[in-house]
Amino acid sequence: MAKEKKTEEGFKIAGFPLSMFLVLAIIIFASVYLNLLPSNMIGAFGFMIVIGAILGEIGNRLPVVKDYLGGGPIVIIFGTAALVMFNLLPEGTIKTVDDFMKESNFLDFYIAALITGSILGMDRKLLINAGARYFPALFGGIVASLGLVSIVGGLIGYGWKQALLYIGIPIMGGGMGAGAVPMSKIYGGILNQDPTSILSIMVPAVALGNALAIIAAGLLDKIGKVRPQFTGNGRIMVSQEINLETGKKFGLDLTMMGMGMLMACTFYVLGNIIGNFVPSIHSFAWMIISVAVVKALGLLPDKFEQSASQWYQFVMNYWTGALLVGIGVSYTNLADVIAAISWQYILLVGATVLGAILGTWIVGKWVGFYPIEASITAGLCMANMGGTGDVAVLSASRRMELMPFAQISSRIGGAIMLIIGGFMISLIGKL
Repeated sequence: MAKEKKTEEGFKIAGFPLSMFLVLAIIIFASVYLNLLPSNMIGAFGFMIVIGAILGEIGNRLPVVKDYLGGGPIVIIFGTAALVMFNLLPEGTIKTVDDFMKESNFLDFYIAALITGSILGMDRKLLINAGARYFPALFGGIVASLGLVSIVGGLIGYGWKQALLYIGIPIMGGGMGAGAVPMSKIYGGILNQDPTSILSIMVPAVALGNALAIIAAGLLDKIGKVRPQFTGNGRIMVSQEINLETGKKFGLDLTMMGMGMLMACTFYVLGNIIGNFVPSIHSFAWMIISVAVVKALGLLPDKFEQSASQWYQFVMNYWTGALLVGIGVSYTNLADVIAAISWQYILLVGATVLGAILGTWIVGKWVGFYPIEASITAGLCMANMGGTGDVAVLSASRRMELMPFAQISSRIGGAIMLIIGGFMISLIGKL
């Protein structure tokens, strides 16, 4: 019996035993290279899930990549972009993925699930009680990071405006799916430019920012061991404990997942309605604000909130790889990415991450937080690559219990950066 159990729980990819996954992958790749992949969401989903699972496994096992560069997500994005750049994918497959991402708008569907479920899945008391202290620390990190990158950009001749808009703001914007991608759409709409070319400049900033944030998290953990007065070893407040446990738990339920999907779609539509009347703020930002208000006011029963959380967890766990494939194929021009990287670029990314640490350290200590915990959550979890970056940063700092605060940074903080980005590009983008 023990041997049977070991066999059943052996190596799996995309949930399948390796032998079964290989059969599925062979069928998908055969259709791709015989130009028989269905040119609809079925064909797109099949290809994107398979290639995302393969590249994700590779990235999560490469020694340096998995420890310092974010692992699978980075390999998926740049790996698929390389397949396009070197003409290793048929044009029909590229068009199928493009249509699924842009015409069918799979990206927005994913973002809607992510925003609604992650916020409604938080503990309400945590959201309310921590907000009064947490948001000043978060804003301290934003101001310091954007200020420092602008100063360094001006000093080295890169341009303060370019450094602020295309490096600092994207890094602090909550990753790719709910950060750089919608931000590129905001920039493109205001500047009447192609969002794809804008995203190609932002992608290396987000990727490098994520890598430096992970490294910095490990260094902060080491500082805490040398200077224990700066850390609560996972407890963020000096004088107040906050219960991080969530409310009543509901078991996995397929009907609840369907309810969660409908709620995500409805909040997305609500964001678009409000955005139609107040177009100066992006609809994604309005969506996050509306979800946060509903959560803070306790307007939904626990079952509805956890329905959204269950749907989000499914989408996040099984579709993230597919989404990153779409980003790599449709939104990442690898030639532009390579051209954008320089010593000035790396220096500016480092300035952004350093500013996030310093700003949250100072303000966090002032409002009663332990400086290291404040810098990790309100600082580095703003500068990393969203949800996957949160896991990597908290793992590197050995503080996984701070995940609720990390989600506030990635989701609500990301919405704040969309607002700031839209305002700043309107104010100085055309100067």
